[in-house]
Amino acid sequence: MSDAFLLETERLLLRPWKDEDVDPCAALCADPDVMRYFPETWTRDKSELLIERCREKTNTDGFCMAPVEDKATGEFLGFVGLNVPTYAAPLPFDPCVEIGWRMKRSSWGKGYASEAAREWLRFGFETIGLEEIVAFTIPDNTPSRKVMERIGMTRDLEGDFRHPSIPEESPFSLHVLYRLSKSDWTSQTG
Repeated sequence: MSDAFLLETERLLLRPWKDEDVDPCAALCADPDVMRYFPETWTRDKSELLIERCREKTNTDGFCMAPVEDKATGEFLGFVGLNVPTYAAPLPFDPCVEIGWRMKRSSWGKGYASEAAREWLRFGFETIGLEEIVAFTIPDNTPSRKVMERIGMTRDLEGDFRHPSIPEESPFSLHVLYRLSKSDWTSQTG
């Protein structure tokens, strides 16, 4: 993977992972506020594994979750990207490409997740020609659901599902599904 930037917005660089990203990514994934809609905070090892898998998936799929960097300061703000899910058991709507994000607390409320996600949607629909992109989270994750709605996604009211990687009795098992088709993206963006 080169040091060239993957994507760029007015305020953000969406770029390949660097070794220097391990510390800020580990801090992000260990923050209980950031991880409040996940079953647990992550260890440094789990964050390193995430970065390794993202690098591998970028090489094989051509995309994956990528760091979000503030253009003005160079600060690591979190990560956003597209992903082909590879869970132990399939999702009920597989095959699919999902969009997701995880942003540090100091970046919340500034529109960074939406800005980066819109650029990833543009890439997904216009550059690689996807027909649909999905997103999912637990019902209580209102902040992420608002981002999904801001970027033009619509809740699939028939699509609620139990996440295959989370025990069914867990309060984090039930997920809501959002979808965005290429035709809806095109009509929204002109």
